[in-house]
Amino acid sequence: MNNKLNAHTIIRKMAGDVPNAVAKIIPRVAATIALIAAAGLVSAQIDQTKLDAVKADMQARVDAGKLSGVVLMVAQDGEVLMNDAVGYQNVEDQVPMSTDSIFRIFSMTKPIAGTALMLLYDEGRFTLDDAVEKHIPALAGMEVFVSQNEDGSFVTEPADHPMTVRELMSHTGGLVYTPPLSQGPIAKAYVDAGIMNLPNYTMAESIPKLGGIPLSYQPGTQWVYSISVDVQGYLVEVLSGQTFDVFLKERLFDPLGMIDTAFFVSADKADRFARQYRPKADGTLARTDSGMFLRKPKFLSGGGGLTSTTADYMQFAQMHLNNGMHDGKRIVSEDAIQLMRSNQLPDEVPNIAQLYPGNVFGLDFAIVEDSAAYQGAPVGTHWWWGIAGSWFWIDPVENVIFIGMIQNDDILYSLQTHGAARAAIYGE
Repeated sequence: MNNKLNAHTIIRKMAGDVPNAVAKIIPRVAATIALIAAAGLVSAQIDQTKLDAVKADMQARVDAGKLSGVVLMVAQDGEVLMNDAVGYQNVEDQVPMSTDSIFRIFSMTKPIAGTALMLLYDEGRFTLDDAVEKHIPALAGMEVFVSQNEDGSFVTEPADHPMTVRELMSHTGGLVYTPPLSQGPIAKAYVDAGIMNLPNYTMAESIPKLGGIPLSYQPGTQWVYSISVDVQGYLVEVLSGQTFDVFLKERLFDPLGMIDTAFFVSADKADRFARQYRPKADGTLARTDSGMFLRKPKFLSGGGGLTSTTADYMQFAQMHLNNGMHDGKRIVSEDAIQLMRSNQLPDEVPNIAQLYPGNVFGLDFAIVEDSAAYQGAPVGTHWWWGIAGSWFWIDPVENVIFIGMIQNDDILYSLQTHGAARAAIYGE
């Protein structure tokens, strides 16, 4: 069997598998298909019945009124095995979900922001053991929270060392998130200072205020999901001298052919923008999105600001699976890629949150360390997800990339959905 499957053959096969009304969108994923086909293909190992099971499970969730719609894209050994949409992009007007629908990817922005920073690592602009304050002086001399006085003031102690870039990129530097992702006096202090007030303040404007708030814990002693990646986005601006959006476009999105990835959805693409919903007890969906992603934001959030498509994100993920190569050209060094998908947690931190059993953390990726604890996903699989439910994983053992896009406000249900997909792919 000829295992060098031509990109145009893949496109024709895909077009033949969908209705004529949908076939017109195939050119939008052509760049992704061409990239993957160029990698050189071998026969796929994922049984079709497993892919069918994933799609059937997602359709059942749509039929039950839990999800509005889903787009799934799966590739293995460079071959696109699934590129399917089910349900609705717009429930109220019954607009079908499409494989080129655009989604708020929220924290799936984080690996992209980390990759942008590692481009500057490749240029020698910083080392992972640099103190963050070396490059962002406003964060120098940060104290560590001990307790809070009755008048609301903080009792602090000196940090035993300055937060490093490695700690910033692995959520071990002492920062937290704003509510609801974090709770407590430090999270509240962020809110009071206007940090993460996305419509009104840039990260550059927030940094001096952040420097005046204590760290939540001694750097290197805990893993706490945090605003670290927004600080990374600002660090990209400091080190590059460009705004974060321009840097991403010039150094990642254009080279990777990510034509639909940006910090907002332009007017000419708004008809492809999926709406966001929360499932209600009566089996209906309540719309929860706003218009904030339809205009350029003031705050360019490295932690959660991008919109994208499955085809675009596949370009990014395939580059990572290819150890930094894209279409025969090197985008990121192999050393940088390996660092991102290697455990960076200090010895004192054995793993990450209870929601993610069997996982450690690299640089802006979670990494499977215990396959059995994580539904059979191979050791070394690196992944993340967004708060509206979109998720992906990159499996360098089986050469699998899985991307699922949903817009769902029930976080625990999203995690259940992710787990069902993993179980279907890796289960017996």
